[in-house]
Amino acid sequence: MPDSPATRLVHAGRPPAVPGGPLNPSVELSSTFHAGTGPDGLADPAVRNYARVGTSTWEALEAAVGELEGGEAVLLGSGIAAVTAAVEVALAHAGGSTRVVVPARAYSGTVALLRHLRDTRGVDVVAVDPAEPGALARAAAVPGTGLVWLETPVNPTMELTDVREVVAAAAPGALVAVDGTFATPLLQNPLALGAHVVVHSLTKAVAGHSDVLLGAAVAADPALATALREHRTRTGAVPGPFEAWLALRGLRTLDVRLQRAQATAGLVARRAQEHPAVLRVRYPGLPEDPWHAVAQAQMRGPGTLLALDLPDAASAERVAASTRLWVHATSLGGVESLLERRRRHAAEPEAVPEGLLRLSVGIEDAEDLWADLAQALDGATRTAR
Repeated sequence: MPDSPATRLVHAGRPPAVPGGPLNPSVELSSTFHAGTGPDGLADPAVRNYARVGTSTWEALEAAVGELEGGEAVLLGSGIAAVTAAVEVALAHAGGSTRVVVPARAYSGTVALLRHLRDTRGVDVVAVDPAEPGALARAAAVPGTGLVWLETPVNPTMELTDVREVVAAAAPGALVAVDGTFATPLLQNPLALGAHVVVHSLTKAVAGHSDVLLGAAVAADPALATALREHRTRTGAVPGPFEAWLALRGLRTLDVRLQRAQATAGLVARRAQEHPAVLRVRYPGLPEDPWHAVAQAQMRGPGTLLALDLPDAASAERVAASTRLWVHATSLGGVESLLERRRRHAAEPEAVPEGLLRLSVGIEDAEDLWADLAQALDGATRTAR
């Protein structure tokens, strides 16, 4: 298989090339399969017996995502299902250690999960400011740490973390897991940087069309991948076959969508720097961004997400309500451009600024998107006067 990720994602997860055979995998719409019995009279574990264990459609997408990330992928019913599986498996692997290091600003679903584990199981959740250089590495090095959870870039404040630094510093026995949703497998491969697990909300850029709910956890160690699969079977956090098929179809065009949206994100970030309504632009593709060097060292591009700091919540809400092309909605990574004031959600960490707008850039014309955002920013500026 060629080395280029852009080529691999087009060809990975295809059925065997046989004359008359299909180019694409089929949607396997069956919950039940013919029984297989081994010579010992027990069910043959090598024979699929029920769709909660797996389907050929899952396996095609798992093969493709695993190949892109350099590990063994396990498909789950949503992004938060993938996060939950990774956290639970990591804590079980830690052999009793319940100390979890996490960025103080992170995806609200992950924060809510860790708070629940803290309150119900006594997990020691250590929140660290991701903007403080070396802070996550220092926290990871504390003896007794079982899991270090990273987001890079952080959702929604766009800080980056040097994954190699954290892995090198982590206490013996600690697992390092990375939420790679913002970067996608095309821009960053945490397993190659030393992480043990990477998770993705495939709902976002991989599926790419805002019509799928799906997640994946990818492990470098086959034993961890087995534990993730067992967790999926035990909890029933399974994907639907049609969702898996749609996500695999979306994956084929990820590179072209990503390249277009990333170029537009850069344009929007540069122009927003000059707008009087914007206090700060958070985008690692800008040379002035504090995480630019980290992005250049461990990413193949700065991505399609950025954030704008406006003076206050009211200003941010006015902008979100005034756009015509940018859709005011939760989510990211789709072909349509979205924006949202994240602190409107009660579960969002308090460390996220009230006036922060997260922007997910889609594939519309760049000039059209900027014109729409600029008129909304202009309106916010006039109202503030």
